[in-house]
Formats: sequence, C-alpha cells, structure tokens
Amino acid sequence: MLSKYEKELIATIWERVALRAEDVGAEALLRMFTCFPKTKTYFDQKDLSPRSPHLLSHGGRIVEAIAEGAKNIDTLATTLAPLSVLHAYQLRIDPTNFKLLCHCILVTLSCRMAEEFTPVVHAAIDKFLSALSAVLTEKYR
Repeated sequence: MLSKYEKELIATIWERVALRAEDVGAEALLRMFTCFPKTKTYFDQKDLSPRSPHLLSHGGRIVEAIAEGAKNIDTLATTLAPLSVLHAYQLRIDPTNFKLLCHCILVTLSCRMAEEFTPVVHAAIDKFLSALSAVLTEKYR
C-alpha cells in the first residue's frame, strides 16, 4: 500500500501540520460543513462559524489524532481503534462523513502547502487518508 518513502513523507508532513492543528482542522471542518451541509447534523448545538472556539477545538483534536496515526502508520488500526469505537458505537456518526472529511482535509492541505503539494505528496496523503477512513469505518461492519 504505502512505500517506505511515502510513510516517511506522511510522517514529516503531519508533524508539520500538527503545529497548526487547530487552524488546519477548523478549515477542513468548515469546508466539509459548507460543501456537505448534512454533516452538520452532529453539531446542532455548536457554533460552527469560521474560527469559532468549537470549530478550532474539534478541528485541532482531529488533526492531532491524524498526526498520531501518521506517527504510528504501521499500527494505524490499533492506534485509532478507540476513535473508531467512539464514532461507531457512541456517537453513531454516518461513516460516509469520514470520506467527506478526508477529502476536505486533502483540499485544505493542497491550498496551504501550495508548491510543496506535488503529485507525489498528493498521492501519498490521499492513500494515507483512505487508509485512515477505512480504519475509522471498520467497526460499522
């Protein structure tokens, strides 16, 4: 699936992205909520305006979890198992939302990384986010 080079690339990128976890995560969430309004149903009582405390906080937690997964890419399923259980059994999030969020994260990173977002980087991050989405949805089966 991912080559050694791609794994190293992903770990390096997510280490840098984690430094701006709240900003990147909030932007990706805002993109998702704007492009796919039905995803907002799980956040009925929250302020989802740009840069709101809730959006920054939740976005930061998402990016930090992804960065942790990138650090432990060879044990991704084990690393993210608690999140998979939480989202499947307690929060009952529609599993399609993970793919939508991963797409919005990819777009956010492409905008923020500009020249660094080469086709190789794009492919590696896309593969990683697909694997992440699969791990988060495996408890739904």
